[in-house]
Amino acid sequence: MEGRRRRWCYWVVTVVHVVGILIFTRGFLLTRTELPYYSHCSDVSQSPCFSPTNNDSLSSSSSSSDSSINSSNINQDQHCWTKPAVDRLVIIVLDALRFDFVAPSTFFPEKKPWMDKLPVLQRLAFKQGSSARIFKAIADPPTTSLQRLKGLTTGGLPTFIDVGNSFGAPAIVEDNFIHQLVINGKRVVMMGDDTWVQLFPHHFNKSYPYPSFNVKDLHTVDNGCIDHLFPSLYQEDWDVLIAHFLGVDHAGHIFGVDSVQMIEKLEQYNLLLEKVIKVLESQSGPGGIHENTLLIVMGDHGQTLNGDHGGGSAEEVETSIFAMSFKQPPVSIPPELDTSSCEQDLDGRKMCTSSIQQLDFAVTVSALLGVSFPFGSIGRVNPELYALGASKWNLEDTGAGDCKNQAKLQEWVQNYVNVLCINAWQVKRYIDVYSASSMIGFSSEDLLHISDIYNQAEGNWSNTKNFLLYENEQGHSLLPALRRQIDAYSNFLSNVSELARSKWTEFNLRMMGIGLAIMLMSVFIIFLAIWQSNRPQIAFPLPSGDSRISFDVIFAFFIVAIRACSLFSNSYILEEGKVAIFLLATTGIVKLQCSIMKKKMLPEAVVFLLLVSVLRFTIEIGLSKQAATSLFLNVSSSWMLRFAPDHPLWTYMSESGPILALILLAWLLYRTISSIYCQGIWKYVIMGTISSYILIAVHWGSESSISSVSSLLQGVGRSYIPRMVYTVGLGQLFLMAFGQLFSKEKALDEKWSLIMKTTAMLSAWSSTIIILSGQQGSLIALASVIGGYCILRLDSMEEDAISGTVRKLNFNPLAVTQWNLLAVCLFFATGHWCAFDGLRYGAAFVGFDEFVLVRQAILLTVESFGFSHILPILGLPFLAVCRYSPGQTNHGKSSIFSLLYPMYMMFGLITTTTVIATLMCVTIQRRHLMVWGLFAPKFVFDVVGLILTDLIICLALIFYSGKGEDRR
Repeated sequence: MEGRRRRWCYWVVTVVHVVGILIFTRGFLLTRTELPYYSHCSDVSQSPCFSPTNNDSLSSSSSSSDSSINSSNINQDQHCWTKPAVDRLVIIVLDALRFDFVAPSTFFPEKKPWMDKLPVLQRLAFKQGSSARIFKAIADPPTTSLQRLKGLTTGGLPTFIDVGNSFGAPAIVEDNFIHQLVINGKRVVMMGDDTWVQLFPHHFNKSYPYPSFNVKDLHTVDNGCIDHLFPSLYQEDWDVLIAHFLGVDHAGHIFGVDSVQMIEKLEQYNLLLEKVIKVLESQSGPGGIHENTLLIVMGDHGQTLNGDHGGGSAEEVETSIFAMSFKQPPVSIPPELDTSSCEQDLDGRKMCTSSIQQLDFAVTVSALLGVSFPFGSIGRVNPELYALGASKWNLEDTGAGDCKNQAKLQEWVQNYVNVLCINAWQVKRYIDVYSASSMIGFSSEDLLHISDIYNQAEGNWSNTKNFLLYENEQGHSLLPALRRQIDAYSNFLSNVSELARSKWTEFNLRMMGIGLAIMLMSVFIIFLAIWQSNRPQIAFPLPSGDSRISFDVIFAFFIVAIRACSLFSNSYILEEGKVAIFLLATTGIVKLQCSIMKKKMLPEAVVFLLLVSVLRFTIEIGLSKQAATSLFLNVSSSWMLRFAPDHPLWTYMSESGPILALILLAWLLYRTISSIYCQGIWKYVIMGTISSYILIAVHWGSESSISSVSSLLQGVGRSYIPRMVYTVGLGQLFLMAFGQLFSKEKALDEKWSLIMKTTAMLSAWSSTIIILSGQQGSLIALASVIGGYCILRLDSMEEDAISGTVRKLNFNPLAVTQWNLLAVCLFFATGHWCAFDGLRYGAAFVGFDEFVLVRQAILLTVESFGFSHILPILGLPFLAVCRYSPGQTNHGKSSIFSLLYPMYMMFGLITTTTVIATLMCVTIQRRHLMVWGLFAPKFVFDVVGLILTDLIICLALIFYSGKGEDRR
């Protein structure tokens, strides 16, 4: 009964953790409330702005009647909120389009291989008198594709919690640009990324979706877009065409930005865009179907050099928009509205790019197409993109005597002021409704501040309308008044967007405090359980002969405290892997000193430190998501042994090294089944793992660049072998579960019984984890075996030293701390880090091409946490075996479970302590600039890791305890 009570204790801890995390999360990750309201054409009658019809008549001849201002006279049959400036819109989305993919290399300090690969866009944008423009578009993090598409179409800010929906995008329920197109009679055709169909399931007249999450597939989506794009350009059955290409995004995820595949994709896109522009230009003449068409080529987000995105770094949030009108080429707009940044090329030619917030995209294209602005949009109609589409940019800076151009300039500015008036009114309406409807609204002080700014702008607008109606006929210039009005509305809109970015999430400190208190209570429960399990052996003060145990306890506490404190700094969170490896090396140095003093276990201490040094190097590789494969050696430098990156030696080493490591692991398992203690189902489980290792070697051979049979194995090796490995792994787990429940345990020594169980369990999981991790998997697995063995041997050195004394603790906290730190280091050494762009999405498609949410989520979880959580926790019984000596307690024969239980509790205590430090950190740093880009992802990874740790510990205690333990 004692064993059963102990197992239930950790289930209680798990429940406490879940409750505390849920309450804390409810206070920290509050989401923006999505309002079920939609804009309609008739709504503009409530605004103080001119109607489109009346504004047109006002431009041609001023009226002295106040009734002409009355917006209730809007002819809704002709226009909606604004007069349409373009008839058709072509949107080509190149997923993960970095700004330096489009902008000339002269804009950057150093030219890189991927720059200037889209020369057709640069040629058109910088051509004299061109009607094209390149914009640097700034996205709001998180920069996953789902959040960016929602932000682009709704005009609102993304919510962090929606990152979890990136693998199963729900339909957008709030008002958006696509919905406004549909209710205004616009016909929309979509092709490419199937996320669009998930977000807008019933909005497209035609759709050609292709699965988007198989990042190993560079061509299926792109080829599908190409097949449907060019025929559609010749058809007249659409008003808005959306083509979403994914090749650059997938090439970045798998190969990185600086890769041959990335350059090939960019060159392919350049040819594609050249053909698209040629087709549009050929039909842009008078009466042509593209006479009034606007082309937009844009990215939804950027990507890091490793091809990742999701966070808030400059590389991830900076993307590009290329816009081109096929009407008269514009020249300039009023200088105060120009955001150009200019450089000179090698020929002295002036090249300028503008900037735009992605937040402004939805409202700007809505104004260009003449549809209602999305109800929840808080963006501003961008003057440069709006002027380009409206073809009113052809206004030269003229003197006061050029009345004709001055009048044209005034007409355009007047129209833009009216658009901004509608824009500001719509944003103010949304803020008022949101604050009244949502519990997560703005504070009264914030509302009063933005209301004052809006009222001031409205007061100026009343005076400006009088100028427009009466002063214009006297020939007075209205430009100064109009420009002041633009400043007033722009000031209001910028204040709203800044307020939303800084305070959209109102943190519930009370719930966060309750959740943190519950987590602290769990620490007390775990500590009490450890104390209770050691109570018969604890006697204070410690005798001088046991001072080594006292030092290990204090030193272990010091190491855990240092790591927990490091999580309060954003710099140390970024370098978390290096902090963990430094602390692990520190414990290794202490063990080395001890082994030198005692003149024993010196080889193990030296090997452990050498392993830590290797892991330190692999963490650097892991941060660039390059495993020790031919890809890493091609991209990385020739500084290693002065060999060229493409030297055959590196190729053979990178291909043969992982297979040799796999052979060594299989040999170790073979030695295990050769033991007389390996009997029954455990022997068959281990044999199944050896068979899986052979299959994995064949799988890697099918992907080899040096194997002559790789082409023959591609079909079977790349698809069916991984599935066979998964099937064998599941069969092994079911076999062990059956043996635990129904088979009778033979009268083996308790120590060897636990060894066989642990070996079988680790081997059953290892094959799946290795194949998901790629060719680095066997190397990391071998490193974990070596590291674990060294920790066991060095811990036994302490055990031998105190074998003749009465133990004050029946386990060594420092050894468990080393075990935990090794697990943390393996997480970073396998190419992961605590951010959503640190997930290796390609692992979810090992053996599969189609996307199934549950299956791919399980595979991604196993790959992400396999070496850092699953294997270390399931392998912890080896520490108990190392210290187990039957019959050496003060209360009769000792069960090995009495050693295993406090070790698991200690492992859980260390993990819980670091998670509590993370919770305290995000509470303190909740207003930090990097809260959503760094602290929130760290929080999510840590709490998911803690829950996974708790569940694995609970299952391990059930599996390893044995049936006899329940009767003790």
